[in-house]
Amino acid sequence: MKKSIIISSILLCLLGTTRAQDNSVLPDSRNKIHLGIKAGANYANIYDEQEDHFTADPKLGFVGGAFLSVPVGKYLGVRPEVLFSQKGFYAETTTLESTYTFSRTTSYIDVPLMLELKPSRFITIVGGPQYSYLLNQTDIFKDDNSVAVQQQDFENDNLRKNTLGAIVGLDVNISRIVLGARYAIDMQTNNGDGSSSIPRYKNQWWQGTIGVRF
Repeated sequence: MKKSIIISSILLCLLGTTRAQDNSVLPDSRNKIHLGIKAGANYANIYDEQEDHFTADPKLGFVGGAFLSVPVGKYLGVRPEVLFSQKGFYAETTTLESTYTFSRTTSYIDVPLMLELKPSRFITIVGGPQYSYLLNQTDIFKDDNSVAVQQQDFENDNLRKNTLGAIVGLDVNISRIVLGARYAIDMQTNNGDGSSSIPRYKNQWWQGTIGVRF
């Protein structure tokens, strides 16, 4: 419920911003090619569709990269992007003696390939498949007395270091400024080659960015 209220508030603010724009000031550039850069944050968590009863708390991470908007007529377009994207989660266990916390940060190269729907010069609705390549993973274990950090870099030798997902979102275009909101989810689990992986999960995340298009 809390997450839904936050996302709804963001979308209402973005839509309110578009209504405040003067149509005579901003030219309509929906039929032009735009190259841009953007940066922001992921609000990420995980889920297990096989219900192994593993629960986790969301984690903030950085996201940033470049995008290309290619029109297919005035109202449609194609949007490839290349992003450095941090995801992950928190988990906590309490026993009679102490509390244990676990934090995982995963760094990906995300490549969404989205279809653009442009009902107005200010609004762009996007959605499509996404390819993600896992670069590295950092795990931090904490208890009342110690902290342990484990970092691992990956080579391209496992199917699930190469993950397919889906993404949908909305952009608000204010001159050269682009405010973006996205929801994305992995379609494949993290234990790609069948090897043991605890916990087994899929990433899901909300994303907010601000960018500049040229």
